Amino acid sequence: MDRSKNLRIDPDRLWDSLMEMAKIGPGVAGGNNRQTLTDEDAEGRALFQSWCEAAGLSMGVDTMGNMFATREGADADALPVYVGSHLDTQPTGGKYDGVLGVLGGLEVLRTLNDLDVKTKHPIVVTNWTNEEGTRFAPAMLSSGVFAGKHTQDWAYERVDAEGKSFGDELKRIGWVGDEAVGARDMHAMFELHIEQGPILEAEGKEIGVVTHGQGLRWIECTVTGKESHTGSTPMSMRKNAGRGLALVTELVHEIAMKNQPNAVGAIGHIDVYPNSRNIIPGKVVFTVDMRTHLLDKLNAMVAEFEERAPKICAEIGMEFECHIVGQFDPPAFDETCVAAVRDAAEELGYSHMDIVSGAGHDACWINDVAPTAMIMCPCVDGLSHNEAEEISKEWAQAGTDVLLHAVLNTAEIVE
Repeated sequence: MDRSKNLRIDPDRLWDSLMEMAKIGPGVAGGNNRQTLTDEDAEGRALFQSWCEAAGLSMGVDTMGNMFATREGADADALPVYVGSHLDTQPTGGKYDGVLGVLGGLEVLRTLNDLDVKTKHPIVVTNWTNEEGTRFAPAMLSSGVFAGKHTQDWAYERVDAEGKSFGDELKRIGWVGDEAVGARDMHAMFELHIEQGPILEAEGKEIGVVTHGQGLRWIECTVTGKESHTGSTPMSMRKNAGRGLALVTELVHEIAMKNQPNAVGAIGHIDVYPNSRNIIPGKVVFTVDMRTHLLDKLNAMVAEFEERAPKICAEIGMEFECHIVGQFDPPAFDETCVAAVRDAAEELGYSHMDIVSGAGHDACWINDVAPTAMIMCPCVDGLSHNEAEEISKEWAQAGTDVLLHAVLNTAEIVE
């Protein structure tokens, strides 16, 4: 292993790849709109495939469109070490969320090629389909099918806002592979990602060693009142569904605050009906997002919300309904893989700290079927899911250097 201590990735090549990918599906404010299974997604996939083929990697694609680019190992019987993330973005997404993990993984293999480093285990770079879940809910859809959390038939039936199905759109863009989903066995998986939060930058740390992920519950809620004229309906006779939304919003905040630390809650998606300037809303449909890394705490937060929200709405003459539309329990990442990340950061001299991932990632599902860990690098002001999302070349290099060494420690160099 001594030979590996001086190995570093090519930061300029990595950065150039990130910028080249960002040209596909440009946003209106400097970021990206490369939503899953769009023409832009297909173009990004094709570019990634061309880079993989140029690096001598073989490409496999499964029936959920997940892409697997393989660098062969010296031992034909050794299970592969996987790295990767996702290339799809939010409608107003940044250039690095997910993309850094995929192209950082590719840069690891390019570096090994440059230096003629051979490993016992094969190494596979993965692009997971529909991690974001914006167009087709839920998030992490294809890694969820891979890990057995969803059936493929169910996933294929998910529809977007225009009623187009996941299965039809995957076929339309030409990325239905022939591999059965979940048929691949893994020795381990590492996912590099930007933090999507402000902690690392605030603490002056270059690397986040992710020990846990947050569990998540998405609760779709409907508050029903009565549509009426905003000018001629007396205040005492109104059944304003918007007021119900406001009170429930405060409830979500209250529950999250009293479960600190490492608990969050917010309402992110709201549809108001009929959404007219001079009509009191008769119905509001919205989604509550609650997260924490402790399962008992998460369940208690949801239970309190489900008990109190109907009562709050009933007190002002509203009807309230809710059901869970997305969920996963908080993962604790594999201790050996986490130690490989921490050891790599220490060996390379990068400042680091243990951290809990505040967002959901494909690694959270894969953790159920293979030893898994995550590496995080800072992002400016903790901003993500925003076109203004930004990282530095130095942060990208640090994260990818740590990924390189964690992978080498796990895949085993062959001298």
